[in-house]
Amino acid sequence: MYSNKENVNILTALLAAYGVRHAVVCPGSRNAPIVHNLNECPGIECHPVTDERSAAFCAIGISLATGMSPVAVCVTSGSALLNVAPAVAEAFYRHIPLIVISADRPAQWIGQLDGQTLPQPGAFGMMVRKDISLPEPHNDEERWMCGRMVCEALYLSTCRTPAPVHINVPITEPLFTFDSERLPDVRAIRRCPRDSRDCMCDTLPDGWFVARKPMVVIGQMPCGAIDSRTLKELSRSFVTLCEPLGADAVHFDEVIRAIGNDRDYMPDYIIYIGDTVVSKAARRFLRLSAAPSCLLTPDAATISDPLMHLSHIAQYDSAEALKDLPRLLSGSCRDTAKSLPPDAAEETEVSRTRFLRLWNAALDTARRHSEDYEPEYSSMAAVRYFEQQLADMEYDWHVHYANSSAVRLANIFAAHHVECNRGVNGIEGCLSTAVGHSMATADMVFCIIGDLSFFYDQNALWNTSLKGNLRIIMLNNGGGSIFRGLPGLSDSAAADRLVAACHATTAEGICTQNDVGYIAVHNMEEMRMGIVTLLTRRSSRPMLLEVMTDATTDNDVIAAYFNSLSL
Repeated sequence: MYSNKENVNILTALLAAYGVRHAVVCPGSRNAPIVHNLNECPGIECHPVTDERSAAFCAIGISLATGMSPVAVCVTSGSALLNVAPAVAEAFYRHIPLIVISADRPAQWIGQLDGQTLPQPGAFGMMVRKDISLPEPHNDEERWMCGRMVCEALYLSTCRTPAPVHINVPITEPLFTFDSERLPDVRAIRRCPRDSRDCMCDTLPDGWFVARKPMVVIGQMPCGAIDSRTLKELSRSFVTLCEPLGADAVHFDEVIRAIGNDRDYMPDYIIYIGDTVVSKAARRFLRLSAAPSCLLTPDAATISDPLMHLSHIAQYDSAEALKDLPRLLSGSCRDTAKSLPPDAAEETEVSRTRFLRLWNAALDTARRHSEDYEPEYSSMAAVRYFEQQLADMEYDWHVHYANSSAVRLANIFAAHHVECNRGVNGIEGCLSTAVGHSMATADMVFCIIGDLSFFYDQNALWNTSLKGNLRIIMLNNGGGSIFRGLPGLSDSAAADRLVAACHATTAEGICTQNDVGYIAVHNMEEMRMGIVTLLTRRSSRPMLLEVMTDATTDNDVIAAYFNSLSL
């Protein structure tokens, strides 16, 4: 029987999954649930040592004797942890995977004159590669978080050069209830092993090559990292979901909103490349699928699990690998000894073809819907017309979309790579980033930005280095219209004035004081003329087009766009 503490049980299960076979344990009451579990867990041998400083060095010795395998040392709360510091420093400089596990009091009692309490997270500073403090989970999302944190620590203890890690475990009383019959099912995150001489496809997980409904998801990537040719090649073999922040838009957000939770469209294995995906609906849909995923990344020490089911991390070492993705993922370079038996291979191929056709039909319908949909005068209409006219321009250009509603409109209409400050997804600095881009290039730089984002970052125009290659489309609907589409928020009396920050401000004065050309438009005809002017007029100074719209109309036309798609 194991402890009834879920964070302790998740930790124990993952220690076993990552092959930890030895644990040096020190006496104490707060760490008793952990010590109990380690003793109960088959395959983990416990070594009792009373002195924490000696215990940690003993763990180093065991690691040396077992071929530099990861070894745990478990201590109770309070100053016991500080006694481990000398061994942590030694392990850090000798590249030994020492796993320090410390029990802790609940956070609310730290600094409250309670016994054996001190701030334990961060106690080793830069001497550990990873320092985590496990929550006591109360729901599935918190259990996922707890497991992911342990996976990160254990994974990083042996990734590349081994290093010590610190896992702090707050435990509430009562401490000594041992009534869990078994440890929870956990998913360890593994790094795909790779010899530098091998092709990457030889080390991708077997799960990808036997999947019947494989899917490639491409998040935000630098411009040109994956070109249109590569994306088209991938799409011929695999369901490939991509937004213009990664390469070309594929209109999967529209499909996912239309199909709901239809499991026929859900993948059974995912290759994830790049950073964030804007579509919230897609993230929810792919998490619900529970499909294991493999993260392809240039840095195997960076762990992200946006879909909540990460199982493997595979590192690619150059931009050339991305250009070769269709061949790598198809397994045409893979060892034939790993292939399926003929009957199973044929059945898998039939399922893959069916899944690809299902998605391609839906994506084609969504693409045509995007091309045919003609919204009334609105922010959506302005972005649609801008993108249509931009395609005819013969000069070189770059397009920045600000966060919130603007980048979501880009996902619908942009047929090119889009720059966006999506790393943290804040509204600050979106205009400044575009300004900086325009300062360092002779190409035209466009920034499509909402009113709150613009006003928040208006000092971007207080800049003596501005040039005429900067063109701005400011979508002004009098506040943060995206907030008005959030279910339930409209019931709050604070929604418009305090949350959506409704206003009656324009950009005219800001443009005047910064010598920026200014055009305001209020209807479809003016908007079209203004966009053509913005795209074609020569000027030594920046220009701004302010598109004045109604927030309710903006929300209605977007809702109508998604609701009118029929698959």
